[in-house]
Amino acid sequence: MQSDHELKRLHWRAHHRGTREADKMIGGFFDRHSAGWDADERAWFAALLEEQDVDIMAWAIGTQPVPERFAGKQMGAMQQLDFILIAR
Repeated sequence: MQSDHELKRLHWRAHHRGTREADKMIGGFFDRHSAGWDADERAWFAALLEEQDVDIMAWAIGTQPVPERFAGKQMGAMQQLDFILIAR
């Protein structure tokens, strides 16, 4: 079961990356998908947050190959980019 403290910590780390673009991509992904994550999915995301923003964003948009440890269902969901809200 997810603890409120763990989710708050992941939320903060996802939304405070250092650039607006990374905040929107990584934070938006967290907002859209985190409610249904199990312990393994939370661990995957926590490990992803240890990586450089430029790498995470490159993997998500397909300009760099995804390392095997991050490949799979969650990266596939991140690569959809349908979670990013665009102001019009």
